[in-house]
Amino acid sequence: MDNAMRRMTTQSVEDFEYEALPENASLSASLLAGAFAGIAEHAVMYPVDSIKTRMQILHPTPQAVYTGVINAVSKISTTEGAKTLWRGVNSVILGAGPAHALYFGSYEFAKDAFGGNESGHHPIAAAAAGACATISSDALMNPFDVIKQRMQVHGSVYKSVMDCATKVYQTEGLRAFYISYPTTLTMTIPFQSIQFATYEYLRKVLNPSGKYDPITHITAGGIAGAFAAAATTPLDVAKTLLQTRGESTDVRIRNCNGLIEASKLIYQRQGLAGFMKGLQPRVLSHMPSTAICWGVYEYGKWFLSRDNPDQQPINMH
Repeated sequence: MDNAMRRMTTQSVEDFEYEALPENASLSASLLAGAFAGIAEHAVMYPVDSIKTRMQILHPTPQAVYTGVINAVSKISTTEGAKTLWRGVNSVILGAGPAHALYFGSYEFAKDAFGGNESGHHPIAAAAAGACATISSDALMNPFDVIKQRMQVHGSVYKSVMDCATKVYQTEGLRAFYISYPTTLTMTIPFQSIQFATYEYLRKVLNPSGKYDPITHITAGGIAGAFAAAATTPLDVAKTLLQTRGESTDVRIRNCNGLIEASKLIYQRQGLAGFMKGLQPRVLSHMPSTAICWGVYEYGKWFLSRDNPDQQPINMH
C-alpha cells in the first residue's frame, strides 16, 4: 500500500501540469522568476538594442549612419570597439530585475482576477493583465531606460550609469526621466496586450496537453514578441526621440514635448518611413529576448514550485 501511494505521489509530481503554474506557483516564485527572466532578456540581446536606438535617432552624426544591423555591428566594432555595444547595460540590469518582478507579479495577480486562469482561451483577460503589468513596471523602469539610451547614442560622454543619471538630473531635472513615460505606456500597453494574448493562445495551441514542455514557451514567446515589436515600432521611434532629446544639437528636438509633437516632427523630417526606423533590429532583438524571457520565467516558476505541486492557489479574490 505504501509503495503504491509513493508511486502515485511520484506520478502526480511528474504529471503536474506546467500550464497550471499560474494557479499553483506562489507569488514569491513568480516575482523571483520574473526578476531572473527580465535580467536574462535585456542582457543577452543588449547589443542589438543599442543598434536599434542608434538607427532610430532622427539626426544622427555622419559616423552613426548605418544601412543595416550587420553594417552597424561592423562599423561600431571597427571605429569604436565592440565594448561600445554594451554601453549602458548596467542600467537595464539594475532596473530589469525589480521591474520584471513587479511586471510578472502584477500579471499573475491581474490574470487571475480577470478569470484568465480558467480553462480554455481567454485572450481578453490575458491582454488586460498584460496592460496592468506594464503600467506598474514601466513606472519603475522608465528612468533606467532613459539612462540606457543616453549611453547608447553615438558620442555619449557618460562614464557610468550614476554619472549619466547625475548629469541628466542636473541639466534637465527629474522630468527628463519621465518625459517619455506617457509615450512608453502608449507603446507598451498595446505591445504587452498583443504579446500576452498571442503567447497565451499559442502556448495552449502548441501544447494542449499542458505537460512540461519548455520548447512551447520559447516558441510561443518568440513569435509573440516579434509580432508585438513590429506592430509598435512607430511608437518606439517617438519614444527614442523623447528619451534622447537632451543629446541632440537640434533645437526642435531638444524642445520636443510629448508623443504628438514627436510624431509631427518625425513625419515632417522623414515622412512615414521615419516611423519604421529600427524595425529590423527591434524585431531581431525582441523575438529572441521574449523567447528567453518566457522560457526563463516559466522554467524558474516551475523550478521554484516543483516540490510543492499541491501548493494552494493565490487567493486573489
